[in-house]
Amino acid sequence: MKALVLTAPSEFNYDIGFPDPVPAAGEVLVKIKACGICGSDIHGMDGRSGRRQPPIVMGHEAAGEIIALGEGVTDWQLGDRVTFDSTEYCGECDECQSGYVNLCPRRKVLGVSPGEYRRHGCFAEKIVLPTRILYRIPESLPFEKAAFAEPVSIALHAVNLADGIEVGEAFAEAEEEGASCGHGCECHGDEAKGGTAVVVGAGLIGLLVIQALKARGWERVIAVDLDEKRLELAKQLGAEAAFNAKQEGLALHLRELCGGDGADASFEVVGAAAPLDLAIRSVRKGGQVILVGNLQPNTPFPLQEVVTRQLTIRGSCSCAGEYPEAIRRIEDGSIQVQPLLSAVAPLEEGAGWFQRLYDNKEGLLKVVLKPE
Repeated sequence: MKALVLTAPSEFNYDIGFPDPVPAAGEVLVKIKACGICGSDIHGMDGRSGRRQPPIVMGHEAAGEIIALGEGVTDWQLGDRVTFDSTEYCGECDECQSGYVNLCPRRKVLGVSPGEYRRHGCFAEKIVLPTRILYRIPESLPFEKAAFAEPVSIALHAVNLADGIEVGEAFAEAEEEGASCGHGCECHGDEAKGGTAVVVGAGLIGLLVIQALKARGWERVIAVDLDEKRLELAKQLGAEAAFNAKQEGLALHLRELCGGDGADASFEVVGAAAPLDLAIRSVRKGGQVILVGNLQPNTPFPLQEVVTRQLTIRGSCSCAGEYPEAIRRIEDGSIQVQPLLSAVAPLEEGAGWFQRLYDNKEGLLKVVLKPE
């Protein structure tokens, strides 16, 4: 089959003879129709992250069609249109049994090779997947939009945590007995508790977090970034106000704008020192800071600000059952992905698009590659 292979740091080969995968028992073979280039792929392609060790077929934001069934697969049919979790989890550990599949100790991320494992991803014509990570997509949803289900799920997971929801609706029934929500519950609808939020970082995930907050009923959302075009887009997608991170005294201004004491919650969607500091200083006493970005492995931390104002700092890792809601919100337009889609291109042109995203000179957000 055809595949775009990272053969060395920042070097790609469009291989027309890559081995075809064969589904084992409990697996299906999916023909990839669309796969988005993730920011983590861009950060990983030059070797700095250590999570894309060549040779590897990257890609985990994808959608396609089932073309073969492994032994024992009965709940899926040939021709089913699917998207899938970016994480292949075991389904048996305590974390998985509780719905925290994103914390599975045996998890493998599609298109990632950190050293302890190598799991080829979706920048290829086909991929083999276990059925437990599949989700059906409606006929009305184009594959290039369905490929956004993964990043939308990440945004929804962060908002879930801020709303006090530990597990997305796909796994809500796995929560402890007496949990306040289940599949289709109101907790995952538009009536979830809201307030004022500051989103620091208006890249792709940040723009999705803004929309997820508004879709969930948060009253006021404020965006912060360095890029004026992205700040304008943030306002178009639901932010009440948007500020350049270079603005002097911004943390104090944000707190005053949010009633004097600060926002109810902030979302750091960059993963660097300055955005983290701003996210912490922009919330009210007793507020919460949700950390989504993880660009830097270590960063300075304003400890006294957190302790003396009794802030809750919460990491948000990937997603855990948010796919059904993500698919639904993409389809009904309550989360818009079309304004974030910069280009759709053939897989064979992938190397060039990776370089353009890496150079970061054009303001591109999401580029989707299609094998056909």
